[in-house]
Amino acid sequence: MQRAYLDHNATSPLRPEVREAIVAAWDIIGNASSVHKEGRDARAVVERARQQVAELVGGVMRQVIFTSGASEANMLALSPNMKVTYQLDRASHLYMSAIEHPSVLSGGRFALGDRTEIPVLANGVVDLDALRRLLEAHDQDAGRPMIAVMAVNSETGVIQPMEEIGALAKAYNAYFHLDAVQAAGRIPLDIGAIGCTSLSLSAHKLGGPKGVGALVMADEGTEPEPLITGGPQENRLRAGTENVAGIVGFGVACQMVHEALATGEVMDGLARMRDAFEVRLRQMAPDAVIFGEGAPRVGNGCQFAIPGLKGETTLIRLDLAGIAVSSGSACSSGKISASHVLLAMGYESSLAACAIRVSLGWSSKETEIHALVSALEQICVKNSKNSLRGIEKAS
Repeated sequence: MQRAYLDHNATSPLRPEVREAIVAAWDIIGNASSVHKEGRDARAVVERARQQVAELVGGVMRQVIFTSGASEANMLALSPNMKVTYQLDRASHLYMSAIEHPSVLSGGRFALGDRTEIPVLANGVVDLDALRRLLEAHDQDAGRPMIAVMAVNSETGVIQPMEEIGALAKAYNAYFHLDAVQAAGRIPLDIGAIGCTSLSLSAHKLGGPKGVGALVMADEGTEPEPLITGGPQENRLRAGTENVAGIVGFGVACQMVHEALATGEVMDGLARMRDAFEVRLRQMAPDAVIFGEGAPRVGNGCQFAIPGLKGETTLIRLDLAGIAVSSGSACSSGKISASHVLLAMGYESSLAACAIRVSLGWSSKETEIHALVSALEQICVKNSKNSLRGIEKAS
């Protein structure tokens, strides 16, 4: 059976070009910290990848810090102990949106009492008025505020008002960390124009390898307290021998999505497939709810619920039909429960528990959407028959 993979927000399949680059990098035997030729060869490909990552987000290569992934990058960024122009500074309180990835909702290195959630509106957009009130009430004498918001929500695909948040951060002398994992490669990003202090990226969301990510700092000399100490790697901000092959693959993936963004053809094609799916969804289930529909969304995904169809049941039936989707964020492996994102948006847990997320990427095909629609139609028909039997028995 030919399977349809429609879960790119969880992880995107490895691109063939990235695979080739990784295999070639395995033949580089040197440690990137060594001074001999073999070491310099390893350093050269790491620095080339650093430049490729920086270009994707309009950053500067020397301010790219490679990590094991975006979760580590988020943990590194969310530090009360900061430096500005290499001088010690302090962030005393973290303000994070209620719809963040768990690596941000966990508060990083801020104490439990030094964290506050920013509410979101019903459409999934961060409540800027609420954020402004929180910043106005912040005690600047205790230290600067830090804001943490994801650029694009991993479930709904809703695009957050990044530049407006950046303007608020500037007005209230706040640090601003942007989780750009689901935005990178899908919408243009410019770290300077956004006005954030830092942003995090993940290779495997772009068709790169798993286990590699980056924290990109906007300004030289502004940096968090190191999370992993020891050696001098990554400007002494992340000790440990660099994963040369993974970093090389990350760089190639960044270059590929950056080039694709310039033409817009790939994302336009994905948006057309997503829109066509939503039309068919409405036809087969007029009562279906598309989450975040009233807000700007990236074009590669749709999170929806058909009332009465439990997300877990639908997920299993689709999997048996050869279709891979998810019930929400992939951050809680093996766990299916009501989405904290949808609950924060004000939806009842009963509807949130029906949520299914479809997300497209570089390898997606129209035939996969057709297969999804066909399988969902059969599930809806079966559910309707079961409901009718239940009514007949009750009567």
